[in-house]
Amino acid sequence: MNKKISAAVASAALVLGSQAANAGIIIPAGEWTLDVNGNVNVYASHTSYDDTGTAVGGGLAGIDNGVQDDNRTIGTGLLPAWLGFTGTTRQNDLDVSFTISMQPNTSDNAPSGDVKGPLWRQAFITFGDKSWGTVKMGKDLGIFAGNAILADMTLLGVGSNAANSGQSTTLGGIGTGYIYPAWKGQIAYTSPNFNGFSFTAGITNPNQHKVTTVQSARQDQFGFEGQVQYAADWGKVWVSGASYEFTTGTAGQDWDATAMDIGASVGFGNLGLVAYYYDGEGVGATLFGGNTTTAGGGVDSGVDDGYDERDSDGGYVQATYVIPTGTKLGVAYGVSKQDLGDNDGDSTNILKENSRWTIGAYHPLTKHLNLVAEYNAIESKSHSGITNESDTMSLGAILFF
Repeated sequence: MNKKISAAVASAALVLGSQAANAGIIIPAGEWTLDVNGNVNVYASHTSYDDTGTAVGGGLAGIDNGVQDDNRTIGTGLLPAWLGFTGTTRQNDLDVSFTISMQPNTSDNAPSGDVKGPLWRQAFITFGDKSWGTVKMGKDLGIFAGNAILADMTLLGVGSNAANSGQSTTLGGIGTGYIYPAWKGQIAYTSPNFNGFSFTAGITNPNQHKVTTVQSARQDQFGFEGQVQYAADWGKVWVSGASYEFTTGTAGQDWDATAMDIGASVGFGNLGLVAYYYDGEGVGATLFGGNTTTAGGGVDSGVDDGYDERDSDGGYVQATYVIPTGTKLGVAYGVSKQDLGDNDGDSTNILKENSRWTIGAYHPLTKHLNLVAEYNAIESKSHSGITNESDTMSLGAILFF
């Protein structure tokens, strides 16, 4: 994959708005410069399952439904189709920008084919100066685990959960190597670049989470997320963290959700390597705050006040190499693990781990258009000994502009 496509993954497709290193369609408009950017991607996927009759709670592998042991879909991959608008200007010694984006679907599971609405993942402003930093206000990708998803090679492909026909996106490596950063309202500050070092810190909207199917968690505090990174010509290393407090139930039971990670993405000529690890308490294994606690037992207070956090950790390793044809070949392994809480029974069908092997080929047919072939093997295990397995083969294309 050439450098233009690589830059487009982070800039045109996912995040960073006015900080993007690669521009899309540039339109001068008086004092403003408008950048129109995005992507369209479509994949045909075939997923096959083992014959296990019981699904792992929180597992991503899926099971044979008793009638058929495979499934075929046509739809987007980890990235949704994307249309973004970023306006930038310089006023009163400030760099000012806005970003608004929408994510239409390339597939639908309704009989009419036109029921599913678009996603709206970005709506934020930034202002600042390279001398003192940048402030971001609005909805954008979360800070914690953001670099993990941006470094994932399945960002150009499919990863796990391809069998859900008509969905907006697949999961890529989410839940099999890293927790989803999610799209959060935030007020964040990013420092200037200090010879490669920079940091970001912000308060974030505490997105609602369900404790059970009927009880919603309440958050009476903002979330806190932050990151420190060092970037150079050879790549970057980073450490990030997140902290949230949740309250639910008539008695006001509470628990904390905290996580940290460390990662590195480096390149040596045509070789690219990524290594990433995270550790958390009360944060889940796929969505931040999902399936994180168990009823009963004491949380913090030592009495039976309602909920007990589950610990989780995981990570992924990835290697890619660009061969003389320009095709990028890659292999990755990722795993997300979750422990039992103090009050979970040993035989409970709760997720123990989701793991993933990915083998991919990403060929730049033009400087904007990639052809993609991917194989993903997903395995889910429960603490009660149940195992689910699924395999997905995907072929498709992704175009950036």
